[in-house]
Amino acid sequence: MGLRDVLFGRKKLKDPAKERLFAISTARITLETELDLKPSGSAGVCFKSLSAGEFVRAENDLQQLLDAVGNQSSSKVQRKSDEMGFEWLVVHDQDFESVVATVHLIASELQDRGFGGQLLAADFPFEGKFKESRAYWIYGFKQGAFWPFVPTGKDQERDNTEEMELKAKLEGELPIEQDLTRWFGLFDAPL
Repeated sequence: MGLRDVLFGRKKLKDPAKERLFAISTARITLETELDLKPSGSAGVCFKSLSAGEFVRAENDLQQLLDAVGNQSSSKVQRKSDEMGFEWLVVHDQDFESVVATVHLIASELQDRGFGGQLLAADFPFEGKFKESRAYWIYGFKQGAFWPFVPTGKDQERDNTEEMELKAKLEGELPIEQDLTRWFGLFDAPL
C-alpha cells in the first residue's frame, strides 16, 4: 500500500492464501495417533454473503461452482447459511484427503470467479477425544494459517487450555496463527 492509498483511504485486500490449506492432510496423522482425534467426514468453507447487486450474478456462479465441484470430485457439497448470515459450502466425504482437496477446489473456484475477497475460513471438525463436543481446526484464508477451536458444549464457551495444547502439539506441522486475538470461534457452524 502506497502513500497515495493511505491518503485517499484505498487499500487492496490480500488475496486468500489457500495453498497452505493442504498442511492439514499431513497433520491428520498426528491428530489421530497422538491426540486421538479423527476427521468427522465433513468440512465447510465459510464466506460473506453478498450485496444485493452482486447477488444475482453470484447465485448463478455459485450454482456453476457446485456443478463444477460435483463433476471434479467424489465429495458431496451442500450450501447452507448460518445464524449470523454467513454462507457455507459444506463438503461430505469419508476420505479426508478428498475433503481437503474439495475445500481447496471450492476456495480456488470462488477466487477465480471474483469472490476471493468474500472467503473467510475453512472449518475442519475432528471427533474422539472430547466427550462434550468436537475439536475444530479453522483455516483463515486471509491469514494463511490455522488455529484450534474447542467449544466446551456450553453456550459460547471454549476450552482455551485444550486449544493451547493442540497448538503446541501441531506447531511444527501446521502454519499456526500466532496472534491469539485472531482465533475466532465458529460456534454453531452448520457442519
